[in-house]
Amino acid sequence: MEERIFALDIGTRSVTGILLAKTNETYSVIDYCIKEHSKRSMLDGQIHDIPEVSRVIRDVKKELEAKHGALNRVCVAAAGRSLITVQGSASIPLNQEPITDDEIIKHLELSAVQDAQRNLVSDKHSRFYCAGYSVLQYKLDEQPIGSLIEQIGDEATVEIIATFLPKVVIESLLAALDRADLAMEALTLEPIAAIHVLIPESMRRLNVALVDIGAGTSDIAITDRGTIAAYGMVPLAGDEITEAVSDHYLLDFPTAEKTKREIVNNGQTTVYDILGMETTITYDQLTQDIGERIEHLAGAIAEEIVKLNNKAPKAAMLIGGGSLSPGIANALAKKLQLPTNRVAVRGMDAIQNLQKTDMLPAGPDFITPIGIAIAAKKQPIHYVTVSVNNKIIRMFEMRELTVGDCLVQAGIDIKKMYGKPGMAAIVTFNGKNITLPGEFGSAPVIYLNGETTSVDQVIETGDQITIQKGRDGQSAQITLEQLIDDAPPLIIYFNGKKETVKPIVRVNGNKKPLDYVVQDKDVIDLQQPQTVQDVIELSEDVPAEIAANSAPFTITVNKRTIALDKAQPTVYVNGKRADLTTMLKQNDELNIIPARQPTVADLLEQLKQSFYDRIHVTFNGKPVTIKQKKLTIQKNGREVTEDAVLEDRDVLTLEEHRTSTFIFQDVFRYVDLDLTDVKGNFRLYKNGQPTTFYETIANGDNLELKWM
Repeated sequence: MEERIFALDIGTRSVTGILLAKTNETYSVIDYCIKEHSKRSMLDGQIHDIPEVSRVIRDVKKELEAKHGALNRVCVAAAGRSLITVQGSASIPLNQEPITDDEIIKHLELSAVQDAQRNLVSDKHSRFYCAGYSVLQYKLDEQPIGSLIEQIGDEATVEIIATFLPKVVIESLLAALDRADLAMEALTLEPIAAIHVLIPESMRRLNVALVDIGAGTSDIAITDRGTIAAYGMVPLAGDEITEAVSDHYLLDFPTAEKTKREIVNNGQTTVYDILGMETTITYDQLTQDIGERIEHLAGAIAEEIVKLNNKAPKAAMLIGGGSLSPGIANALAKKLQLPTNRVAVRGMDAIQNLQKTDMLPAGPDFITPIGIAIAAKKQPIHYVTVSVNNKIIRMFEMRELTVGDCLVQAGIDIKKMYGKPGMAAIVTFNGKNITLPGEFGSAPVIYLNGETTSVDQVIETGDQITIQKGRDGQSAQITLEQLIDDAPPLIIYFNGKKETVKPIVRVNGNKKPLDYVVQDKDVIDLQQPQTVQDVIELSEDVPAEIAANSAPFTITVNKRTIALDKAQPTVYVNGKRADLTTMLKQNDELNIIPARQPTVADLLEQLKQSFYDRIHVTFNGKPVTIKQKKLTIQKNGREVTEDAVLEDRDVLTLEEHRTSTFIFQDVFRYVDLDLTDVKGNFRLYKNGQPTTFYETIANGDNLELKWM
């Protein structure tokens, strides 16, 4: 069954209407009509005077309707040069917590699209349709990375490039059609229309430039790697060449335009300049006379192509009325440093599936209007209406639209829809301030027609979208065990028994269990077992007598602090004598012998002092030790002897006396004499010599008492 398609190419100089018949996959031209604008109502593809453009559209419509009946719906195209490409970026803090959900990354990308939209908007009244975006790169802590999933760092960033179409382009087009009593059946982009009929998808992997040289502008589209890679525009085209003809031959602009066309179509023409002089101009003569302007136009087009493509393409196709300008193809090939057969003007014969009929116009002028008719039906940009939080949003489906696109178009800031992060806690840990982050706020919840969905869910016209703010995160909730999870215990063999000595944690000076939840401004001290002393302090299985006597035992003697060695336990590590400061390793063997309670005598021994002055003698063949006190010792203000027990932190004073010499009679205080059967007199001897009771004696003397 035959289908009729009505399309309009609304250009800078004229409006072209075309009627196509479609039978299966074959198209044929039924009729066409061209009407020029009577004034400059369009500029660079944008409608500036809606009523005037609408009047020309109505004239085209009426002429075709007079022959073929009523026309109510039409396929149109927006100028590709209206597309604007902008970069944007967005970041979120990670606080060393990994991203585990693709949805969070999608939200981050949409935030970057909104950033691009903000970068694009020059004032608050500007509005744009997002035609699509691509991720340029992800970053973790400002370093490029392939994927953010499960990555740990401080900050995640995404950089995107987004393409926008100003709403004014579409809305002015809709307004002009409405005034002409036409409804938009389908929309496409002019470069897409031309490429659709000239470069099928199978050829789009080739790097080709398509240049539509119109009257006021030359539109450029680049294909590469299976897609339309870039759009561009040069504000120079056929009018530039017409002005050159006008200047060189002294013709007014309309006459110059007519002269240019006649020479291109017929090879030569005869004109009269403003002075009435007759001149016959040939094609070759025209090419030579306006060669400088041709070179200028070709240079501008080539420069824009290289800018868009970063290099010269493999080939270039020229369409549009301006592509018939004498020598333009060869000049462009030269500028792009391509062989001349790689730059060609394409005519109607290049359109596949188009029947050749008597109504088929010649040349490249009608490629775009025919492309609009075919592409708008095959690859239309549909007008979609959805509701976002009860607000009606209208979009053009330039690609498959998603929930995320609707949120962007509705102006919803994704970042603000996330729950707020919980309050952080700042604590002091082993003398250093550290920040414990609060819980992340949860992602917003999105509903599509009442059911939960994600931002990449494809939407249809009439869909109802609701987005609810995510839950706020909880304040920092971390236990001591979570805080010190990398602090390993010390495993040793203590007095033959395996012992696991865990670290001890004090919070604000008090020992706390590991399930204690850390609070803001807590001062936390972690003590890990490293030495013998640590094991005694931290182990729960150390005998009380060892624990009690393991701390440093100090006393003050005559205002001098002394650590008493005899008060310390005896320590062996792996069978070797050690002390309380000895460092331990995993699986060491530790043996500790408890210390006894120290006395004043232990202190005097350490000080290398004695409580008494002593001498050793013999009396009547038996050894005798004679002593006299030479120290006065006070402990905590009370006098004591050398047998007195000492306590940690006792305060002692030692006062030394001057002692007298020992005499013979002193020995009688240390010996027992049996005087029961004594008769007669006695004599005293020192070292075999007679002596008296008052004779001085010394260490080692031999003393005797003999009865006579």
